[in-house]
Amino acid sequence: MDKQKYDLIIIGGGPIGLCCAIEASKAGLHYLVLEKGVLVNSLYRFPTNMTFFSTSKLLEIGDIPFISHSEKPTRRESLEYFRRVKESWDLQIRLFEEVQEMEPVEDQSYRIQTNNRTYYSQSVVIATGFYDTPRKLNIPGEELPKVKHFYDEAHPYIGQELLVVGAANSACDVALETYHKGAKVTMAIRQDKISPRVKYWIRPNIENRIKEGSIKAHFNTTITAIHPDRVDLLTPQGPQTIANDFVLAMTGYQPNFQLLRQLGIQLADDGHLTPIHNPETLETNLPNVYIAGVVNAGLQTSKLFIENSRVHAEMILKAIGAKASVP
Repeated sequence: MDKQKYDLIIIGGGPIGLCCAIEASKAGLHYLVLEKGVLVNSLYRFPTNMTFFSTSKLLEIGDIPFISHSEKPTRRESLEYFRRVKESWDLQIRLFEEVQEMEPVEDQSYRIQTNNRTYYSQSVVIATGFYDTPRKLNIPGEELPKVKHFYDEAHPYIGQELLVVGAANSACDVALETYHKGAKVTMAIRQDKISPRVKYWIRPNIENRIKEGSIKAHFNTTITAIHPDRVDLLTPQGPQTIANDFVLAMTGYQPNFQLLRQLGIQLADDGHLTPIHNPETLETNLPNVYIAGVVNAGLQTSKLFIENSRVHAEMILKAIGAKASVP
């Protein structure tokens, strides 16, 4: 059992967790990153052929250039980039270490228990992102293996009756890619139209496919149940049942609120479950525990991205340094 005490433990090995590690390294702190999965686990779970909406320049961290074949990098290029960041900075990361609990000990420091070890740290940064926790449909049949909350690639769905749930960027991208690879695509959309947040280069394509009937779309529609060979819908015309092989629920993702509560982080009663924190230092309700990245925004996951939350690392390490300088 590892009882060595660290100056800083960072929970989450995504881009912002790596940013925090880089700043900790610059400050000469004895730090460690704990990641429950692979390096940049959320990016690893992105669709195989995904292209980022952001440019490679906006994704750069740690003064390491991000060179991609086009202005907007691919998932594969991003994984290679962040691997190089880790190697270039010799970042101290333990992968497949899932944090299970955290409790305060003496001197406002913390004991952190993972699935493998016990750690002690004076300060903690929570940078767990949101992509690992899908927003569930909460309907009968959602547990069936035919239901996917993460999209991989189109190949498995060739010639299949496919229901795509959602109307934002991910749902539209998935519907188009699987349709072009030979799936028989139907969309179930709660609203009366495609989301206004859909990117301008995607919108005409999906709207035209729906208009011509190549992709069927049920607007103002919810799913009431999923069966092995069919799906029950509630449409404006009443209940309908359609044949179905797979359901791709592209309904969005959210922070792991269960973990946040488990760690002792208070969530605001603001309708967004925003973790309570000081906006200037990002310190939470727990002394010396900070929160970084998109998890800061609670359910408002479209407010923060890599490019506008990289600064969190500098803010947090500045706050830690200020505390350390106080006699």
